[in-house]
Amino acid sequence: MITLSVDVMGGDHGPSVTLAACRQFLASHVEARVLLVGLPEAFVGWSHPRAEAVHVTEVVAMDDSVEVALRRKKDSSMRRAIELVKDGQAQAAVSAGNTGALMAIARYVLKTLDGIDRPAIAGQMPNVKGGGTTMLDLGANVDCSPEHLLQFAVMGSALVSVLHGIESPTVGLLNVGEEVIKGNEVIKKTAELLRTASKSGDLNFYGNVEGNDIFKGTTDIVVCDGFVGNVALKASEGLATMVSTLLKDGFSRNIFTKIAAICAYSVLTGFKHRVDHRRHNGAALLGLRGLVFKSHGSADALAFETALNRAYDAAHHNLLDRVRTRIDLAAPFLTAGLTESTPS
Repeated sequence: MITLSVDVMGGDHGPSVTLAACRQFLASHVEARVLLVGLPEAFVGWSHPRAEAVHVTEVVAMDDSVEVALRRKKDSSMRRAIELVKDGQAQAAVSAGNTGALMAIARYVLKTLDGIDRPAIAGQMPNVKGGGTTMLDLGANVDCSPEHLLQFAVMGSALVSVLHGIESPTVGLLNVGEEVIKGNEVIKKTAELLRTASKSGDLNFYGNVEGNDIFKGTTDIVVCDGFVGNVALKASEGLATMVSTLLKDGFSRNIFTKIAAICAYSVLTGFKHRVDHRRHNGAALLGLRGLVFKSHGSADALAFETALNRAYDAAHHNLLDRVRTRIDLAAPFLTAGLTESTPS
């Protein structure tokens, strides 16, 4: 029996979405149970034999600062959901709440794994092959050293091998060109570390990749710093929004746009399905001593259920142990990252 702790209050829609998604998730996972963390009034009239309500008194708002979430709201639904993982009552936590607060609280409560300096956010970007390209970091770390990027590659490899059954997933390093001479000094140094790790068999390094390779599905994993990753993520979301708008507006303007929309409808709907972020929702916070998954804040019930599914699969296939194993194997190459001084 896999138990997930769920921050019921998180996200733009709160319980109206999270509770509906939990019911759908439990219906399709008969060997799962959920600990629903939220304000008492959120559970009025709601029950399920494999769900237990955990009452709290506070909620982390989407616009709360990290300091407020971490220092002042110690009885929040977000924090309690993560504490249930630390206490061993749940195998993974899921929240659609404030990303910065979630990362800060998770890092404070769970701590990082030995050999990892900074946790990273790893999520899937839709590609033309009909699947997803796993990308990290998607926003947790704006400035990264080569050693940090190597750590992201190691953790991402473990994630893909567990959730997608690929024993030796390919890793691409996001750059402005495929050539070895391209990129700044951080990227060049990172490529050297990845090539060394690849020669030892600890990684399957493909080489440099460009932005369009993310959506081509050229590699299973794309590694970059959080600044670039978050920009790419938002651009991808914007593309999906544009396609939805085209489909909607095409039938509401004039006879010419209606005819054009009818002609392109099957193509656009197929493309919309491929880039639908609901099918790829649920980013893993990798590098922690516990499993935490972040759902998009605007997720509907289908998208939040996808995040629950990913968290369940990660727990069911012992993702945490696989990450630890990969880190141990790559320890010689992670040494430089371990010796980096930490600001006081």
